[in-house]
Amino acid sequence: MIRVMVCGAYGKMGREVLRAVHKDPHLSVVGAVDINSDFADVGDIIGAGKTGVTVGNDLVTVVNETKPQVMVDFTNPQSVLSNIKIAIKNGVCPVVGTTGLTETDIEDIRELCAASKVNAIISPNFSIGAILMMKLSQEAAKYLPHVEIIEMHHDQKLDAPSGTGLRTAELIASVRGTMQQGHPDEKEKLTGARGGDLSGIRLHSVRLPGYVAHQEVIFGGLGQTLTIRHDSISRESFMPGVVLACKKVLTVDGLIFGLEHIMG
Repeated sequence: MIRVMVCGAYGKMGREVLRAVHKDPHLSVVGAVDINSDFADVGDIIGAGKTGVTVGNDLVTVVNETKPQVMVDFTNPQSVLSNIKIAIKNGVCPVVGTTGLTETDIEDIRELCAASKVNAIISPNFSIGAILMMKLSQEAAKYLPHVEIIEMHHDQKLDAPSGTGLRTAELIASVRGTMQQGHPDEKEKLTGARGGDLSGIRLHSVRLPGYVAHQEVIFGGLGQTLTIRHDSISRESFMPGVVLACKKVLTVDGLIFGLEHIMG
């Protein structure tokens, strides 16, 4: 039985993770933390009856008291790096779905994992369908290099573009390189109208109530377009990937970035 603790336990993703871990016969919820905690029983917040596991409000305290093997983090860009470092320094393997980490942050975590001999899995998206969408987009870009990305999320998301949007653009750029798209004399009448720019790939972020997590990758060619789209209509879509990562993180080597590296 793998001992798991969850950061951001009161959040929508945190609650889903608690439910998924609680239901899995090979995983056990031993701890949970949230800065807004009122010390509720984990079972009460996920509708599972009393579990005897209380949601704490201090990560270091919960780690020391519950001795987890794995920490799942779905918090926010402001606290995720600190949470990861606390986990690694205490010998706990992080599984991280919080976006907003920079390339420098990722390299710092990689070095800390190597020095501490602690593994970690960080993924911009834990939905298996979203991973397939990214891999298919990378393949399509070899043949249709003109591409734009539209990612759509709920209006409480703090970062833009999404980690999935950025990762998709990076994967596409890795096979097609940097290139100019559109008319060379194009002018924006309104700053930002053409979206963000990564290696010439335009990324557009939509934030509206009603969305969960959605992305379209639109390719254009002579007389044709190709759209690859993924929709997470429920946060449950991320749970098989999170559970898989919790089971795999103890046996990988150092930091793994991207769920695709542990699938199949």
